[in-house]
Amino acid sequence: MEPRNFDGEADRPRSAGAQQTGRVLVIGPYLRVRAGNADAQSESHVLSSHALRDAEARLDEAAGLARAIDLVVADAIIAPVSQIRPATYIGKGKVEEITGLIKGLEVELVVMDCALSPIQQRNLEREWHAKVLDRTGLILEIFGRRAKTREGSLQVELAHLNYQRSRLVRSWTHLERQRGGFGFMGGPGETQIEADRRLIQERIAKLESELKKVQATRRLHRAGRQRVPYRVVALVGYTNAGKSTLFNRLTRADVQAADMLFATLDPTLRALTLPHGGKAMLSDTVGFISNLPTQLVAAFRATLEEVLEADVILHVRDISHEDAEAQQSDVDAVLRQLGINPDDSGRIIEVWNKIDRFDAEQREELLNIAARRPEDHPAMLVSAVSGEGIDALLAAIEERLAAKRTTLDLSIDAADGAGISWLHRNSEVLAKELHDGRFDMTVRVDETKRDIVVNRFDAVPHHHAT
Repeated sequence: MEPRNFDGEADRPRSAGAQQTGRVLVIGPYLRVRAGNADAQSESHVLSSHALRDAEARLDEAAGLARAIDLVVADAIIAPVSQIRPATYIGKGKVEEITGLIKGLEVELVVMDCALSPIQQRNLEREWHAKVLDRTGLILEIFGRRAKTREGSLQVELAHLNYQRSRLVRSWTHLERQRGGFGFMGGPGETQIEADRRLIQERIAKLESELKKVQATRRLHRAGRQRVPYRVVALVGYTNAGKSTLFNRLTRADVQAADMLFATLDPTLRALTLPHGGKAMLSDTVGFISNLPTQLVAAFRATLEEVLEADVILHVRDISHEDAEAQQSDVDAVLRQLGINPDDSGRIIEVWNKIDRFDAEQREELLNIAARRPEDHPAMLVSAVSGEGIDALLAAIEERLAAKRTTLDLSIDAADGAGISWLHRNSEVLAKELHDGRFDMTVRVDETKRDIVVNRFDAVPHHHAT
């Protein structure tokens, strides 16, 4: 069956996932856009061609989220609404039309690509006799599948319980097969749904306590890395922008990289070797997404601590994507929620990935666009797949990291083993030569240790440009 649009527009067919665990109907209940022409023949709302393309892209993404947990997308439709109804979000007529579609397609689950209130969710489940998930619930289900580390699992369960706290009353128990994750799509055996608010609150308190312990351990690990003068470089970007592929290319690691939304959830750290032999730590993080639920940003703030603490942030963009500009805005919005200024050119490097998808003429145009950008906001053009542009990117990372550190010259008695050892642990030793029983050293130190090195070793600013 061809996916349909209740506004009379054709939609593109959607392919099914490989593992069939349930048939799902994906609905895009997007608000109509009022016609811009004041002399229009009526005051009715219409979907402009631009808005329709945006809506199709949003619907494609929602269907991709469903496939990310191996659901079979039986149909995906845009159902424009003129105003949000408090009881069911969409109008009564749409609800009845979709009821017939659900029966015809024999779907078990309906995904609404919006945020539903508990009342709206319950009412739709009663009308459709099918399980209903909103965007937040679907993303939480994906996160529940993807979390591998202890911290990731705790974060997901905490976000899940906060979400479920207002959704305890259920009339629907038809979908009985358990599918992993955190049970949003499960049946009558779900303890979180059956539990009362007191039990959920107790569990939330316990999770928060456990999270504090895990985060304290992470802080100790981070403090250990800071004692060894490794700087942190973090990858951020829209989900599916190619961060994990780039991570593997830069570090020669083997992190899962798949053409799938949220293929990576837990942060991964690997050593990064810079062009002149220096070292840094590279962190791969969860991909961002449009309309990321607020409680998820808060719940995963600790998971994103590597980004908050990072010396350099690589904003990886799929420059070949038709919605690349909109995706950039979405990532910038999440960075602001995390307290990071996306316009901080001293800290953020924009990486235009997937240039291998362009032909020679398109690539030349892209290079011209990048060349016209301000010097303090450059764009690094790379292909994580082919390796093109990777050397230039590494050089840019090294330059940014060096700009944040001070290079000093000093002379130390060769017999001062403790002092030499301290310098190796707390600075980056760039040069070391023995002359008449003393080591002449050039070191690069973080701003926080500059005064210690100057006072203890009579160090002076390096007399050559680095």
